[in-house]
Amino acid sequence: MKNFEKYSKQYFAPDGVSMDWIHRDALEKPPVWCSVDLRDGNQALIVPMSLEEKLEFFKLLCDIGFKEIEVGFPAASETEYEFCRTIIERGLIPDDVTIQVLTQSREHIIAKTFEAIKGAPHAIVHLYNSTSVAQREQVFRRSKQEIIDIATFGARLCKQYREQAEGHISFEYSPESFTGTEPAYAAEICNEVIKIWEPTPEDKVIINLPVTVSHSMPHVYANQVEYMCKNLLHRENLVISLHPHNDRGCAVADSEMGLLAGGDRIEGTLFGNGERTGNVDIITLALNMYSQGIDPGLDFSNLPAITEVYEKVTRMHVYERQPYSGQLVFAAFSGSHQDAIAKGMKFREDRGGIWNVPYLPIDPTDIGRVYEADVIRINSQSGKGGIGYILETQFKHVLPPKMREAFGYHVKSISDHEHRELQPVEVYDIFKRDFVNINTHVDVVRAVYTHENDRIRAESVIRYHDEEKAITSFGTGRLDAIAAALREVTGLDCSLESYTEHDLEGKSSSKAASYVSIRHNGKVYWGTGIDSDIIVSSVKALVSAFNIMFREDNK
Repeated sequence: MKNFEKYSKQYFAPDGVSMDWIHRDALEKPPVWCSVDLRDGNQALIVPMSLEEKLEFFKLLCDIGFKEIEVGFPAASETEYEFCRTIIERGLIPDDVTIQVLTQSREHIIAKTFEAIKGAPHAIVHLYNSTSVAQREQVFRRSKQEIIDIATFGARLCKQYREQAEGHISFEYSPESFTGTEPAYAAEICNEVIKIWEPTPEDKVIINLPVTVSHSMPHVYANQVEYMCKNLLHRENLVISLHPHNDRGCAVADSEMGLLAGGDRIEGTLFGNGERTGNVDIITLALNMYSQGIDPGLDFSNLPAITEVYEKVTRMHVYERQPYSGQLVFAAFSGSHQDAIAKGMKFREDRGGIWNVPYLPIDPTDIGRVYEADVIRINSQSGKGGIGYILETQFKHVLPPKMREAFGYHVKSISDHEHRELQPVEVYDIFKRDFVNINTHVDVVRAVYTHENDRIRAESVIRYHDEEKAITSFGTGRLDAIAAALREVTGLDCSLESYTEHDLEGKSSSKAASYVSIRHNGKVYWGTGIDSDIIVSSVKALVSAFNIMFREDNK
């Protein structure tokens, strides 16, 4: 591409880091989760949420299990202020939930912020100012010391206002644009704020290290986190918070590596909503942990319902391939994938144990999805395993392996011709229409069976091309005898290949399904019969196979 020369690294790789964190291959416990959907996420919407929509979203976040929720920037607008006052005055904040509010380092904004949280039992006041080289030089045009002065001015004011406030109020500081800030300078400005706030074990301070704009690979951010953890005062009394954005598509990796490197807390949003490419998706982070046997402390067991509320109040759409939550993330169209999933599910059903089904990192039912609707999807790329799985799990038809293959090709051909996905009920409709109880050309009107020596005698009436004929035939069994009658009437030289049967509902009183194959001129034809009488069911399957043979041969 042209103009690549004008780009260069905008981050600062810190010196003196050990990278010990890289030897840890997994997280051992979840972080403190803080949702910023109502502030960071809301400001990124084309149409910001109304008061009622924010109230609905706030309730959803509480139901999911968030204990810290950033509810807005109260001094930024009347809507933000009104929302904060509403949840406090209506008593909508659960006792174990702490609201968080954002403020710049300006006195009238800080004053408005403390006014907004009056009466809240627990609150975090989140102070920020930008510290990166680009912001200092281009936006503020101030020296490093002048930027520090902005931060310490706000820190002192927050401390003064807290002394006059009621309730339990904690502090958070963000050196905004942290990833574009020299590590030593970022530590210096944070330490100046820490000195003013004087954190204790009972009154910890949150230091938030935002990936305001993603500039580097994730391991560089993790090294920046490690550097800060080793160079901040009173580390034991700090909560190191991470706030990754997704400019390079690395927000999840930034978060996971940042936590390995010493982070304690994550600020993010549901589905990754946020400015530009978005914030880190807390759902993905939480379920990544869940998939490795860690309880994330958040409840996503009904993800479809969460998605529905989110899409309604934000007017955003959850992408079909969004990890875990997208409509297609558990879908398998490929025949080999469907076959592997179906066999894996059967293996697990037989043996249990740790979840290890091919192609499915977690059990879809654990997050409110269903196998039949979400996992096996039928189109022209599907295979016999997936199509057979649909018939078996949803409609109780256990097709013989060879019939699965024949029916699979039949369904794939229809999907390919119509250029669309077929829903499970459509697959079943095709099965009933084209393979079950087919009697278009030939049919057994009635039959009576008797034993004659070691054989079965069948006295039957066969309808063939609208004419009925009485036939006496013999066979090793009832089906063999009827097959002989059909051969005599039609004049076709075909042999009975296979026969299987089962109850459709697994009960003695239910209908029976029979599957019969016949061979004619080197080709095999399958038919299915369904009836409450197992003998009638088998005869209907045989008749279906004959009629399908007529149909295929006359195409």
